[in-house]
Order: sequence, then C-alpha cells, then structure tokens
Amino acid sequence: MMNMQNMMKQAQKLQKQMEKKQAELADTTFVGKSAQDLVVATFTGDKKLVSIDFKEAVVDPEDIETLQDMTAQAVNDALSQIEDATQKIMGAYAGKLPF
Repeated sequence: MMNMQNMMKQAQKLQKQMEKKQAELADTTFVGKSAQDLVVATFTGDKKLVSIDFKEAVVDPEDIETLQDMTAQAVNDALSQIEDATQKIMGAYAGKLPF
C-alpha cells in the first residue's frame, strides 16, 4: 500500500501534467462548420469564440432563419469538438489518480 507522502507526490505530479494539458487544449483552435461550410465558427479550446465567417450564399435578408440555424450548427459543431477533445485528454487522468 502506498504511503501518504508518495500519494501526495503522485497527485501533485498528475496535477502539473493536467494543468499543462489544459493549457495546451486552451491554445488549440477548433473549427466548426455548417452544411456546405456556409458558416464557419472558430473557437479556442477554452471555448472562446475567435470568429464567425459567413459565405455570401447564406446571407439573404429574406431568410434570416437559415443564417441563424447554420450559425448555431457551426457553433455547436465546434463546441462538440472541444468537448470531445477535453474528454479524451483530461479523461485519461481519471484512471491515474492515486486514490
């Protein structure tokens, strides 16, 4: 059985590794796209919106609903990618905790 000092050292080491991975994830760019790439949303890994780009074909004053739907689709796509990456990277540490 591990003694308490070793457990604490291992936990501190894992915490530093997790912090490093969180910083790397925050620096990663995620690009979400709507159908036919008409709307593209770019986020950082810490869920900060960097930009939203619209193709001319989707900008129609007579059809705002399509633009809204495609924007939501692109944003949700990017956020889903961030969630998946976060789960993959940070979830790996769950099994390594010494307690």
